[in-house]
Amino acid sequence: MKILVDKKIKALFCKIVVCILGYALLSLTIVVLNSDYMMLYLFLCVLGMFIAIIGVCYGHFKKQDEIMENAAAKITEYISGNKEARIPCDGEGEMYRLFHEVNLLASILNANAENEHRSKQFLKNTISDISHQLKTPLTALNIYNGLIQEEAERMPEIQEFVMLSEKELDRIETLVQNLLKITKLDVGSIVFEKTLENVPDMMKEVEMHFAYRAKEERKELVLSGDENISLFCDRSWMIEAIENIVKNAFDHTNSEAFIHIQWKQSASLVQISIKDNGCGIHQEDLHHIFKRFYRSRFSKDTQGIGLGLSLTKIIVEEHNGTIDVDSELGMGTTFIINFLIPTKL
Repeated sequence: MKILVDKKIKALFCKIVVCILGYALLSLTIVVLNSDYMMLYLFLCVLGMFIAIIGVCYGHFKKQDEIMENAAAKITEYISGNKEARIPCDGEGEMYRLFHEVNLLASILNANAENEHRSKQFLKNTISDISHQLKTPLTALNIYNGLIQEEAERMPEIQEFVMLSEKELDRIETLVQNLLKITKLDVGSIVFEKTLENVPDMMKEVEMHFAYRAKEERKELVLSGDENISLFCDRSWMIEAIENIVKNAFDHTNSEAFIHIQWKQSASLVQISIKDNGCGIHQEDLHHIFKRFYRSRFSKDTQGIGLGLSLTKIIVEEHNGTIDVDSELGMGTTFIINFLIPTKL
């Protein structure tokens, strides 16, 4: 029997058997002597046997409880960050076999975490190197493009191609920058410098960034919300997260459209919503729009890269927030970002 492999359990059974045999021998002796107080002596023997068995069992299970408490403490220590924490498993039996398997699992998790860290670091370094290598030719191409544009002022056909070339160069530069940002966020090499920021001030900065585009495309960017709402965040990263959503709204709305940025605060959270009256998002795509490089088969947008919303989601989650989207085809889309307000207990 596997249960008897454990020396402690085997010792427990032996002690119980000894108690029972001791009772049997003592009872037999009392019966043979045929004492006047035989029943009383037999009762005392039974009581003594039960007390002895209970004492033996209590001592055994107390030690087992101490072992389990120590194991639970080691597991908690591991979860808290000490990757070297292990459960002592120098005994025999199924319980120590379980402890050994838990230690083995911890070692496997450590190895996987180390491999993942190395993979992410390699990815970060690779993309960083590629990005830096691309900066030089991109800068040169922008310069050449500017020179051609100056020379082609009286040649409308060439001017059109130069403008298209400039747009494509901007797309490449945006792609490179977003890839670099996402990789750094994945690896955890970016430290968010969070301070208490005024939400209306940040939204006005977003408005200024899109003011020219709104005028050129005849679209209205509307802001509304309480002037006294603050958010504990990294200002530059939070503005970038909001701007990615606003840019997405501009990309998917027609002339005379509106984009409405609204913010409000309740007892437990700060909420920022970005609403537009554009073409909307197909229901099939709602669960995928935050995936990297995701392109809908229903989308007519040929300029989008597919990284902006993914980057926004990462930034929001790094600020302990959540982002949801609600959309209806032909009616528009609303992105809702919620940030919990820390409570002091």
